[in-house]
Amino acid sequence: MALFNFRREAAAPAPNAPAEMEAFLKGFSIEVMPRTAEKVESFRDILPAGTRVYIAHIDGTPIEDMVATARRLNAEGFPVMPHFPARIIKDKATLTDWVARYRGEADVKQGLILAGGVAQPVGDFHTSMQLLESGAFDGFERLHVAGHPEGNKDIDPDGSDKMVMEAARWKSAFAERTDAKMAMATQFCFEADPVIAWVDRLKSEGIALPVHIGVAGPAKLQTLIKFAIACGVGPSLRVLQKRAMDVTKLLLPYEPTEFVGALAAHKAKNPDFGIEAVHFFPLGGIKTNATWTTENGGASGRPANA
Repeated sequence: MALFNFRREAAAPAPNAPAEMEAFLKGFSIEVMPRTAEKVESFRDILPAGTRVYIAHIDGTPIEDMVATARRLNAEGFPVMPHFPARIIKDKATLTDWVARYRGEADVKQGLILAGGVAQPVGDFHTSMQLLESGAFDGFERLHVAGHPEGNKDIDPDGSDKMVMEAARWKSAFAERTDAKMAMATQFCFEADPVIAWVDRLKSEGIALPVHIGVAGPAKLQTLIKFAIACGVGPSLRVLQKRAMDVTKLLLPYEPTEFVGALAAHKAKNPDFGIEAVHFFPLGGIKTNATWTTENGGASGRPANA
């Protein structure tokens, strides 16, 4: 399948993409790791100019590799948002050093602040709130925090979402006293109705953070199930399990068309609905994800408020 070359020709909406999908995908972001970014010869060839690129910081990845990836993406014209996982940051000095490197060497002005997936903190930090309160991110233009539409058993072992929602309320209040733009970037999901209910619940509880909904990009079904289980994806995992039982679909790659389409239709009918953007986890490969997004209308560039 040929890839769209954004360096040679202006990005244009896919001719067959519904207008609501194009509007919903406008300003999408995507996530990479240093080792996956190395496999991409040129991000300009596959992503619209100005696409926000998150850089996932997996435990054990040297900060030098993270900064080098951020520097490269910035040089290619993409605003970068590295992860800052609290539980892998030893102390305030380490955090300050990382921020200084990102800002000085890669002109980073955005960050995703999260607790991180490791069970045991390596040092002083164990929550994203501690990082936000540290003052290390003063001067950043945008700060995103993690969201959990299906809860998080690391935070709420009893299966409720009590602590998750308390943290969301704290982060929303923090957003009101910072100059940085803030949003909640979520784990990937596969079912629209629970996501819609969760976003509406945030609003009803006074949590004003706009949502950047996590979406798993096209991938083999086995790959998605493996990642979903590893990442603690909950109720919507049944969508994949049901698909796995259908022999007509078992060998076909999963595409998020139905999920994204349902959310796009809901947003079109409810303009005040709290999802502001889509964030892709390219579990089947960055180029594959970028091609699907382009073919479904996501080639229009960043929205004005980004």
